[in-house]
Amino acid sequence: MSKQDTPTFEEAMLALENIVKRLEQGDLPLEEALSAYKEGIKLSQYCQKTLTDAEETVTKMMTEEGEVPLDGGNNDS
Repeated sequence: MSKQDTPTFEEAMLALENIVKRLEQGDLPLEEALSAYKEGIKLSQYCQKTLTDAEETVTKMMTEEGEVPLDGGNNDS
């Protein structure tokens, strides 16, 4: 996937939602269902990575600003 082919997070989520709807209908031929499932897995992994990267970025920014990290850095021991 080149940079030009990479969807935005929102586009990937919308495509994933459409794939799930198509698969839930249950009327796709097996080959199409498998292809849609594979594409859904790729989109799901892309969205998960995008969210993880965003969380890491926000955590780093908050830590640099002296804020509490998102992982619960509560030190009430």
